Amino acid sequence: MKENLKDILSNLNPEIDNEELLRYVQGHLPAEKQHELEARALQSDFEADALEGLQAFEDKRQLSHLVEQLNQDLKKKAGKRKHRLEPLQIKSDPWIWIAVAMILILVIISYIVIRANVKM
Repeated sequence: MKENLKDILSNLNPEIDNEELLRYVQGHLPAEKQHELEARALQSDFEADALEGLQAFEDKRQLSHLVEQLNQDLKKKAGKRKHRLEPLQIKSDPWIWIAVAMILILVIISYIVIRANVKM
C-alpha cells in the first residue's frame, strides 16, 4: 500500500503542502499566503471542509501532534487490515495427503462393497 494513502492530510490538493496548511491554521502564515491557500482550498468541497474543520480545532498548538497521532493510528489500522486480508496458507504436510488418499480409497471400496451386496 502506498505510504501517502496512510497520511491523513494526503487527500488534499497536491498544491497545498501539509506544513503550509498547519501554519495557516496556527496563524503563522503571511496574509498573502493565507489568501492564496484559501483560494486553492475553496476549489474543492472536501478541501474547504477540511480547512473549516481544522480551523474549528480549539488548541491549535497541539494540531501537528494530533495529525501525527492520527497518521500513526491510520498506519497501524491499515497494516492490521492488510495482514488480515492475506490469504490463509495451508501447510503441505505429506501425512495429510496420505490420510486424504486413504479415506478416499476406503470410501470407494465401501461403495463398491455396498453396491455389490445390494445387487445380490
